[in-house]
Amino acid sequence: MAAAIVNEHLPKPLDATSEQPPLFDGTTRLYVSYTCPFAQRVWILRNYKGLHDKIKLVPIDLQNRPAWYKEKVYHENKVPSLEHNGKVIGESLDLIKYVDNNFEGPSLQPKDPAKKEFAEELITYSDTFNKIVFTSFKGDTVKEAGPAFDHLENALHKFNDGPFFLGHELSLVDIAYIPFVEKFQAFLSGVWNYDITAGRPKLTKWIEEVNKIDAYKPTKTDPKVIVELFSARFLAKH
Repeated sequence: MAAAIVNEHLPKPLDATSEQPPLFDGTTRLYVSYTCPFAQRVWILRNYKGLHDKIKLVPIDLQNRPAWYKEKVYHENKVPSLEHNGKVIGESLDLIKYVDNNFEGPSLQPKDPAKKEFAEELITYSDTFNKIVFTSFKGDTVKEAGPAFDHLENALHKFNDGPFFLGHELSLVDIAYIPFVEKFQAFLSGVWNYDITAGRPKLTKWIEEVNKIDAYKPTKTDPKVIVELFSARFLAKH
């Protein structure tokens, strides 16, 4: 079961004028951007496991990022990154496994071997899924993006004992996909009037169920903001 609901006050993003928080002072910090889907994966998991007091959220303004973030915290200069036990680590898919393995709260990894294997397969595919959809924004979008959502629809048929990818229990697989499906759904609907749920009943149900998860709700971005951000990034004429 997920941890109790926490109404967390979200801090203001740190920008180029902000002072750096202390490094390696014993506080575990998750560096995020409030609109970044990669960072959102780890943010959702942290909330779901009830780690609000154990992992401090540190939002970064990616449009005006502080120089100290690259120089002193995370040389890759991307989010998410996690400061824990005297080191800083990144890469969202690695981080969701790391947080699940190294912190208390409900485990989101299956014990059943068949589910375990399928979970690894789908987590690996998530990079391909994102690439297909991101690339489609520059081409014949609906035609190119469609098969990626068909893949998810088919995957959701594998374990029929519940609405999630591995059946009745939420897992890291769902957390890997939630932020991207959220952003893609808003952008494809807002710009191309393309409904990713049309003709995909399992995906429709999955999105419905995911939207009920309290750990996810505070991490969501307003669909209008998604359309603005993605339009500026993917549709701007260079």
